[in-house]
Amino acid sequence: MTSRLPGFYKKPPIERRKIVSTQSQIHDPSLLEASALSLENAEIMIENVVGTFALPIGVAVNFCINDRDCLIPMVVEEPSIVAAVSNMARLVRPYGGFQARSDSSIMIGQIQLLDIANVSESLEIFPSLIPELFNICKDIHPRLVERGGGIRKFYAKHVQYNEENHPIVDMMVVHFHLDCVDAMGANMVNTIAEAIAPFLEQQLQCRVGLRILSNYATERLSYAECHIPFSALAVSDISGEDVAKGIVEAYQFAYADPWRAATHNKGIMNGIDAVAVATGNDWRAIEAGAHAWASRSGQYRSLSTWSISEDTLHGSISLPIQVGTVGGPIKTHPQVAANLKILQNPRAQELASIMAAVGLAQNMGALRALSTEGIQKGHMRMHARNIANQVGASPQERILLVERMSCAHNFTIAFAQRTLSAMRKQ
Repeated sequence: MTSRLPGFYKKPPIERRKIVSTQSQIHDPSLLEASALSLENAEIMIENVVGTFALPIGVAVNFCINDRDCLIPMVVEEPSIVAAVSNMARLVRPYGGFQARSDSSIMIGQIQLLDIANVSESLEIFPSLIPELFNICKDIHPRLVERGGGIRKFYAKHVQYNEENHPIVDMMVVHFHLDCVDAMGANMVNTIAEAIAPFLEQQLQCRVGLRILSNYATERLSYAECHIPFSALAVSDISGEDVAKGIVEAYQFAYADPWRAATHNKGIMNGIDAVAVATGNDWRAIEAGAHAWASRSGQYRSLSTWSISEDTLHGSISLPIQVGTVGGPIKTHPQVAANLKILQNPRAQELASIMAAVGLAQNMGALRALSTEGIQKGHMRMHARNIANQVGASPQERILLVERMSCAHNFTIAFAQRTLSAMRKQ
C-alpha cells in the first residue's frame, strides 16, 4: 500500500473511491456512501432517531508515519483541511515523514468524597484500603485483563472549593488508572467507579458524590514530530529560511498569547477531530483533554512547538488523545469500520499516534500559509467551489469559474453570477 498518489485530488470522486477501496481491500465501495448507515443501525446508536446526517469523507494522502505509508480518512465540512494535511505530508515525506508514538491507553477515574470530618486523617488511612480496592476490581472486566489491561494504580488527594463569596468546601478525591488497551474506556472506568464507591463510603465514613471518568487523560499522551530542511520550504519568491522563521514566529505568538493560541490550536484540532469522527471516536472528549493540556502551565498555550536548528525546521506536538478501535459505534456503523480498514485496522495507540501526526501536519500547513501568502487565499479558492455550486454552475463550468474567481481574487456571489453568464455567452 502506498499513500503517495500523485494527482489524486484531480480525479472524480468515484475514481478516488475505487483507488482507496483497492488500496485498502474494501470489497464493497458502497460502504463509503452515506447510505451505509441504515436507519435501524442509527436507532441502536442514539435516542429519538429521525434520520441520518451526511458529511464528506475525504482521504488524506502522502502520509508516512513511523516509516509506514498511511491513507487517512477524514470526516469534516470545512474546505482546505484535507488538502493542507496532504500537502504537508508530501513536503515532509522525503525527510523521514512523521515520527509518532503514544502512551499506554490509561484512563483516569475519579470518585468524589464529601462530608469528611478530617480529610488529612482520611488521606493517611487511604493507602491501607488499596489492596481491597484491587480485590474488588479484579473480576469486573476479566476480558480486559486477558488482553493485558486492567487497574494499574489508586491514589487520593485533597481538593478544595474556594470560590470568592462562597463557603469553602473540602473534599477528598480518589483517582484510579485503568489500562483500557484498545477501548476508549469511558464505560469501563465508570463501571469500576460505581463498584468501589460503596466500599470507600463505608470505610471513610463519608458521602460519595460523583463517580466518573476524567477526560483530562494525562496518562494517555500522544506525540509526533517532523524535521524539514529550509530548502524544502521555499515558496515562490520567499526563501525557505524566511518561511521557517515565519512559522517559528507564528508559534511564538501562540505560545505567548491565549487569543492567538485558541485559533492556533483550533487548526490543530481541525485535523485530529476529522480523523476522530471518521473512526467513530468521541471528538468532544479529545477536545476537552487537549484544551486542558494546553492550559497546564496556568496559561492557555500552543499544543505544538516549532524551532530552528542550523538549516532545519523542527516541529513537535503532544496532547492527550483518548481513542478506541473496539466498542462504541465501530460494530454498528459500517462507514466507521470501512474507515478503520483504510487505516489498516490500527490498534488504539497507533490510531492516536496517527492523529497526532495529522494534527501537526495541519498546524504546519496553517502556519506556512499564514507566514507566506496568507491562509485566506487557499481557503477562499476552496470556498469558491461552494459559490460556483450556489450560482448553478455545472461540474464542467465549475472548474473554469473557480479559476476565474481565484485569478480575480473576487469570491462574491455577484461576481460569480456575472462571470458564469459571460462564460455561457461565449
